[in-house]
Formats: sequence, structure tokens, C-alpha cells
Amino acid sequence: MTPPQVKKIACIGAGYVGGPTMAVIAKNSPDIEVVVVDINEERIKAWNSEALPIYEPGLDEVVRAARGRNLFFSTDTKKHVGEADIVFVSVNTPTKTTGIGAGKAADLTYWEGAARLIASVSTSSKIVVEKSTVPVKTAEAIGKVLKRNCSDPTVNFEILSNPEFLAEGTAIEDLQKPDRVLIGGVDTPSGQAAVAALKWVYNHWIPVERILTANLWSAELAKLTANAFLAQRISSINSISALCEASGANVQQVAHAIGTDSRIGNKFLSASVGFGGSCFQKDILNLCYVCETLGLREVADYWHAVVTMNDYQKQRFVERVIGSMFNTVSNKKIAIFGFAFKKDTGDTRETPAIDVCKGLVRDNAKVAVYDPKVTSEQIFRDMSTPKFEWDRPDYSRSHTRLLDNVEQARNDVTQPFDVSRWCTSLACSIKGIDSCLTSLLTPLFEAASFRLRQSAGLHVPCRLASSHMRWASPWIPSCRRCTERVELALRSGGGPAGLLARLSSP
Repeated sequence: MTPPQVKKIACIGAGYVGGPTMAVIAKNSPDIEVVVVDINEERIKAWNSEALPIYEPGLDEVVRAARGRNLFFSTDTKKHVGEADIVFVSVNTPTKTTGIGAGKAADLTYWEGAARLIASVSTSSKIVVEKSTVPVKTAEAIGKVLKRNCSDPTVNFEILSNPEFLAEGTAIEDLQKPDRVLIGGVDTPSGQAAVAALKWVYNHWIPVERILTANLWSAELAKLTANAFLAQRISSINSISALCEASGANVQQVAHAIGTDSRIGNKFLSASVGFGGSCFQKDILNLCYVCETLGLREVADYWHAVVTMNDYQKQRFVERVIGSMFNTVSNKKIAIFGFAFKKDTGDTRETPAIDVCKGLVRDNAKVAVYDPKVTSEQIFRDMSTPKFEWDRPDYSRSHTRLLDNVEQARNDVTQPFDVSRWCTSLACSIKGIDSCLTSLLTPLFEAASFRLRQSAGLHVPCRLASSHMRWASPWIPSCRRCTERVELALRSGGGPAGLLARLSSP
């Protein structure tokens, strides 16, 4: 079967998925015009500038290679969507906050709006691709919206599911050399022709054996299931970390022992404060809601326990910090080095740092936050935004007094340190800081964590980095060595500055 000729692709949504995905497609497919459209003028302006709106290693180079050649960013949604042969839809699908399914179900308002736009401007048949994570059977509902809102009865819409399996921080590498590309379509001649057309686009740089095909519902469910399985691994090892701390076992030794089993593997077995990001929690809650609506209560409860364990781990961490500081953090300044949910990204959506900071602030701690790829404005917005509202384009900054001290971070961070796992120079200060919590929140600061955490907390960090809670052990010496060096620094005098100098030495 000869695939239909694809001359132009439009993508609705210039966010973390749409922008990088289209940039890679354009770079590898110079014969196809690729246009990313969005109603957010500031975001489009940023994509057309030298300061891209998101940080992703390698993204700058890919955008520069194709932008102006066959990659364009525009706010003229009607023109470019109307001219496109394939329309990718990569819009937010936030968790509902009100009504039926609130707190679990996906809000498809933006998806429906995109479908109505596509239908209203289409004068020729199009392939519509689901790139956003959506509930099972969404394609069926979207098909009805497209058909009922298109004034031309000769126009035909074929809907495909093409879920993204990107990991932020390695998204460009994942797009260039994916483990697999999944395309779901209906089993009709026109449906299979649409699958072949999208397959042809990806085949510009991806081997055909890595391009998988499935029916629509399987492709939609595969994305939810993949994220659920990955999050389950994190919650599983975090639950074992609690047991290790209580029993005297070492969670990293346990993780290494089970990770060498080829049936289990060693990925996603690093205990942490909990998972974050825009997908894991949202997709699991979505999966739970789908199960509930289909009468599978036990299945929903099973997967919801993954989220419950994640919340427990974050709260447990806050309690351990407070407990380690004589059960009070009132009026103590605590520096949080790293706010993004993982290294090599500036994405703060659902980052564990939010819950940790809020927990400390509720106990009257003075929290100073710094991340080289996150602005103080973004930090304040995230800290002030109600749960699940962060994923809505129109959410605005709150002027809550409770979190005013978050914006002090930039002023408190002054002394430069080199961080081996992040190419940007980390600036930080120990002046007036009672405790430093670094890599336990965001792994990118692991190399500096030991030196910084010791700056004023003295013996407290030893407990945090003990054999029961050594979450960044490649960079942290044994608890005995830590204790000896702190005691030596104290005997030598010099206060926090002298302590930092001694701890910073090889």
C-alpha cells in the first residue's frame, strides 16, 4: 500500500511534548513542512527566539537546525491547521477538579476545543493524531466532535493514537532513538492508510521494526499502563526504603541485589522522596477512574495505592527532617537546592519539592529555594497553586503571604560551586541557613549535596545520609566519616565557614 503524500504537519500545542517532537520530526524530514501552533503568544515568541521556553538537553541544536527551513512556530492556528495533512494534538489533559470524576478523571476540555477548531477550518480530509495522554475510547468521542462540527460532508477524519514515551531530561535522545513508536488506528482501509502515512513520516529516521501498530484502544491504554508500571516501581522501592530504615537494612544494597535479577532489572530502583512530573500521578488517577467506571473497583484500588505510597514518602521525608532538627524548624532557614522534579529539566509539574516545601513552611520554616533552570516566579506560582490547577494554561499566581519567603532564594544563593552532574554552575550560600536539603529533592545536585548539607546542620545530615536513608550514596561518604569530619571542624573552630571549608576539601 502506498502511503498518502504528507506535505505539511501541524501540531496544536507548543509545550513539553509538542515542541520537541515536532522539532525532531522537522530535523529528520526536510521534505515535510512542520508548524507548531499555539494561542499563547509569549510561548510562540519564545520558540522563535534564542531563549526557548523549555529546557531540554540537545533541544537548542535541533530547533536551530530546522527552524526557518521547514520548522515554524505560529499563533495563526486556523491557517496552518486548515492546510495540514496531519494534525497532531498535544494539549493539556489535566485532572478534573470539579464535577463527576473530580480528582481522578481527565479533563478533555482543551482536547475538545482543539477538535472543534480542526473541524471548523478543514476543507480537505485529515489525519488527526492523539499525542496527549487520553483515557481509553477518547478517539471515539473526538471522532463524533469532528464529524458534527465540520460543515463539509466530503471531509473525512482518520484518528490515530500515537502516545509519547519520552523521559524529560533525555527527550531528544528518546525521540532520535526511541525504544519503539506506537501507532494505533482502526482496522479499515482508510484507517490503515492513515497508519501507513504516519509510519512513513517516522520511517525517515526510525527503523521499521521499531514502529509498532495496534488498534486505537490498545494504543491509548498502553500509554497509561506504561506510566503506571514505572511509577509502581518507584513506589515499590520507596516502600522498601521505609522498611530498611526501620529494620537497619540498606535500601541501596537491597535494590542492587534485586536489580541484578534479569527478570527485574536495575532501572527505577533508586529510593527517593517520590516521583513527580506531569504524567505519573495524573495517568494513574486517570487509570483508576477508567477502572472504576468499568466496575473494576479492586483494580482501581490496587493502582491508587501507588499514589498513596508516593504521598506517604513525601510526608515521611518532611517528618524525618523536622525530627532531625530537634522536632522544630520554626524560624529556621532551610535551603532547597533543586526544585524541578528531576535532573536535566526545568519542569516543576508535580515535583516532590512542592509538597516538601509546603510541609516545612507549615511548620514555620523559612524556606529558600534555588534551581538553575527554574525561575523564582515559577517556584512561587507552583507553591501557591491549588492541587491539579498547575496543568491549566490560565492558572495565575496567588499572593498568599504564607509563601512570601520562597522568593528570597535568589538573594540567598551567591557563592558558586561546580556541580558535576549539571553543566551549569550552582550558586549557593550558607549564610543564615540552618539546614541544606539538596539532592534528596532533585538528583541533579548530588555531587554538591554532601558539602552543602553539612554547612550548618552539623550532625543532622549524618542521619539523613545514614545507611538507612542514603539516597545519593555515590556522592556521600560513610556516616562515621561524616561525623568525624564534623567533629574535627567543630574542634578547630571557625563556625559554619570553617566547617564548609573543611567539608569541601577532598
